[in-house]
Amino acid sequence: MTEPDIPSAYVRDKRTAPPSREELRARIPGWGADLDPADRPSHPKLQYPADTGAHWDFPDRQPGSAGRERSIEHAFVTPVFGTAQPLHGLSGSIRRLAYDRFSEGRLAHWLLLIAGDRVDAWGSHLRSFATASPDNPVTETGVRTELTHGGLRSRAGRSDRRHHVLDPLLVAGPWVAGAGFGALAVRRLARVLRS
Repeated sequence: MTEPDIPSAYVRDKRTAPPSREELRARIPGWGADLDPADRPSHPKLQYPADTGAHWDFPDRQPGSAGRERSIEHAFVTPVFGTAQPLHGLSGSIRRLAYDRFSEGRLAHWLLLIAGDRVDAWGSHLRSFATASPDNPVTETGVRTELTHGGLRSRAGRSDRRHHVLDPLLVAGPWVAGAGFGALAVRRLARVLRS
């Protein structure tokens, strides 16, 4: 990898000098409001060249970056990345779409990631029913604790009290809807088998 290809975020010493104050004031309206270092808690890290103790100019790259999700804003995957939860199935396809098509600054990127997470969670719930210990929505979501261990009393005085009415709907609603769809599917299957 040649020197111009390496983003300065990953190198020990910055290669390009930042623009001057005058250039920034001319280009960005209101620039310079925080020029006093006392107003910026990050001031010490802005001193270059910083003595980081790094023994490298560019860190060794972790193998296996091919096919990893990467924001379109970045030239390549970061030198170190997590591999514990590889993308899989429909949820992985939704997440790949979010990374391949949309910038992190776009709402669509984040909504697709949330949708991928929900698809993955429901896939896990459905797979649990094929095991010896399926998910139990009453105990695992804390609904029973609300009634037996002072859950309602502990909510008094909280700033999010307007949302309390939505909590049961958000926690139990998907399970009730899933049970309803399951019952409808069983009824339809029973009708087909009878005829």
